[in-house]
Amino acid sequence: MAQGFALFAGVSPSIVTAAAREAETLGYTSFWVNHPGATDGLLSLAQAASVTRQIDLGIGVIPLHTRGPESIIEGVRSQALPLDRLLLGVGSPNPDSLARVRGGIATLRAGLRTRLIVAALGPKMCELAGEVADGVLFNWLTPEHARASAELVRQGAAKAKRKPPTLFAYVRLAVGAAGVARVKKEADRYAGIPAYAANFRRMGVDPSTTAIAVSRADMVAPALAQWRGVVDEVVLRALPGEDTAEETVTLVRAAAPR
Repeated sequence: MAQGFALFAGVSPSIVTAAAREAETLGYTSFWVNHPGATDGLLSLAQAASVTRQIDLGIGVIPLHTRGPESIIEGVRSQALPLDRLLLGVGSPNPDSLARVRGGIATLRAGLRTRLIVAALGPKMCELAGEVADGVLFNWLTPEHARASAELVRQGAAKAKRKPPTLFAYVRLAVGAAGVARVKKEADRYAGIPAYAANFRRMGVDPSTTAIAVSRADMVAPALAQWRGVVDEVVLRALPGEDTAEETVTLVRAAAPR
């Protein structure tokens, strides 16, 4: 199982570059940022690109209802992101999420020669991701429910008579009391979003239990082991106690691929 590392795009450039450089050095397969609100994740990803040479660069994900595919294409080009390393993630909430993602992927594929990732939560989006995407990004799932979602993705790919996309899973990572508290706060925020609230009801779990939120660094590896055989790559979304380069790099090292 491959491992990626992910950050909030709004942290300082020094944190982005320090974490990306360390992730590449330690053998992570990918480095990701998100695209929250007015913060341009493509800009943060360009900062990571400037200090790395081989690691894949992911954005998870750009919402198509607020930024159309033509604008995304322009943004990728203006930031001179390396297309051979780019994992370009998109998604959309309801209403019309399926049609918006299907159309967005078609436009992006016509304009960029790069790998396209779809954020999939509900069953229909999982099947659509299998039909049209190069990768699918799960979020806030337990390993058990990720297995079920992965099967839906494979069914979608089979219907389209194509190879199943690569399976990625965003898994929150925190070590220590401050980080664990931050995971709980983030979980509560997502529980207030209708699509995620429905997802948590389907699973029947407290959303914070989908995270690797532990008191000690030596507890990370056993928690990660539960994901082996479930997805192709776990992307560890860092939630340090404080957003500093030192604490973030400590998390990169705590979960380093073995």
